[in-house]
Order: sequence, then structure tokens, then C-alpha cells
Amino acid sequence: MNAAYPPQSVVAAAVGPGADFRPTHVAPGDGMPTWAAPDGLVATEPLDALLPVRLLERRGDWGQVLCLNGWSAWVDARLLVPVPQGPPSTGQQLARTADARALLTHVEETVGRYRRAVEELAAGRMDGETFRRTTLGLRIGAVVDGEAMWVYDAEHDRWCYCDGTAMTTFAVAEPASEAGSRPGTAAGAGEADGPGGPPTTVLGDR
Repeated sequence: MNAAYPPQSVVAAAVGPGADFRPTHVAPGDGMPTWAAPDGLVATEPLDALLPVRLLERRGDWGQVLCLNGWSAWVDARLLVPVPQGPPSTGQQLARTADARALLTHVEETVGRYRRAVEELAAGRMDGETFRRTTLGLRIGAVVDGEAMWVYDAEHDRWCYCDGTAMTTFAVAEPASEAGSRPGTAAGAGEADGPGGPPTTVLGDR
């Protein structure tokens, strides 16, 4: 994956990785481009879809993010999907979804399909185009921190908080807006430099 293994020249400018890395966001479902500075001039390695990152700084529409391996870059912060930082408040009414095990099974199956495709590609039994077709449409996301887990439900385009076998819908995507244009520019003013996507609302923050 690109963000997991950036070029050594890029790593040289990285912020050192820390044992207490806690993501605040994940990259959107289509991944996202990155830049060396908040000016859109020098593009760097793109972030993989749903890659966990920590937002370090915000400058207008720009945001500096840190990856688990210590690599940092600037992105269009409007496209980042926030990750809940704690379990749902005990004061709010919980909207329970189905048993979490069904969604976890889907995550495991999707990872297995991707892993098998990677093995075929690495062994030379599959070319790049076949690999892209085989993995097309695969989309999962999960953040585990001890007993707490947030998992992405691609079928309903939402993030769920899991506290055992039961889940609570925690963040949902909103209708598409103007996100997708380069940070600091009006929507439609020139060609977009990265994939767009609807913003995500954390329930209870309305």
C-alpha cells in the first residue's frame, strides 16, 4: 500500500512514529492525494482507502495528517472521515443495529479476498489489470483500540461503534456537497485534484 511504504526520500521528512498513535480520521473510500506543503504544488504518495490517520494541523481547507508509520503529508481536510474518539455518551439514546458478528465476518471475508489476490499477484499468476478487477469494489474499515472498536458498514455507508456483539450507529455520510475541489478553491473552479465524497456526521454532534 502506498501510504504504508512511502519512498525513503519522503520518510526522511517524516514525523517519528509513536507508540500511542491514535487516529482521528480515516481517508475516504477512494483514497486521497497528498502534498508536501499546503500549496498543492508538489504531490506525494496518495493515502490508501480508509487508512487511519491523525490530523495534526488545520490551515483553512488544508490539513496535515500523520500515519501510523510516522509519515506525514498535507491533504484536503474536508474529505477526511472523522473517527469517534470515545464510546457513545450514556446520556443519548442508543440506536442498536444488528449483531456485530455479521459485519465482522464480512470484514474478515473481504480481507481474505484481498489477501488471496495479493498472493496471486506476488506469485506472478495474476497481472495488474486482473488484480484491479478482482479487488474492484472491496471496501472495509476498522479501528480497534483495546475493547473499543469502530467498524465501517459499506452497505449502509456508516461507521458503527461496537461494545461487544451489539453495535451503535455512530457516524453517517451526508448527501454529496462541494467537497472534492482543491483546498482553498471554489467548487467547479478548475479540475479537481482528488476524489470527492460526502462529508460524515458523527451522531450527537448535530
